[in-house]
Amino acid sequence: MSIHTLSVLVENKPGVLTRVAGLFARRGFNIESLAVGPTEVPEVSRITILVSVEGAALEQVTKQLNKLINVIKIVELEEKQAVQRELLLVKVRADETTRRDVLQIVELFKAKVSDVGPEVLTVELTGRPDKLEALLKMLEPYGIREMVQSGMVALGRGPRSMTHAALRAVDRSA
Repeated sequence: MSIHTLSVLVENKPGVLTRVAGLFARRGFNIESLAVGPTEVPEVSRITILVSVEGAALEQVTKQLNKLINVIKIVELEEKQAVQRELLLVKVRADETTRRDVLQIVELFKAKVSDVGPEVLTVELTGRPDKLEALLKMLEPYGIREMVQSGMVALGRGPRSMTHAALRAVDRSA
């Protein structure tokens, strides 16, 4: 199975995320990553979904999504035609004997130290999943205390706006 990135514009209303996620669950598809947030239009939210499915099943699920009343537009974002990023926060053991080494790794990855404690550093990195995995692999020997990784967020490349195009289409149909 291959992983597909779907960018779904929805009305910013209660229960919409539940209906969208429920559709995937009913079909037996596992959502690999899910991120939701506002857009430049307050009434619209963007859901970025990474789902592992084959072509015919993906077509079925997008048709079902389009039938949901609060869904405005769905676009599959190809990797080369989109900017895709995740956020990683990782708390790593860094006492006075290892702190310098950990800071060198942080600098190498162009990551950022978000919090400093006597025995730990909290490191922040934004990037593609492979970059985040590489940082984690380098920090692992020092002792990862805790971590959290956001879901993928993505926008299509170029000047076109998915949100504005979708809203114009909705305005014409009203």
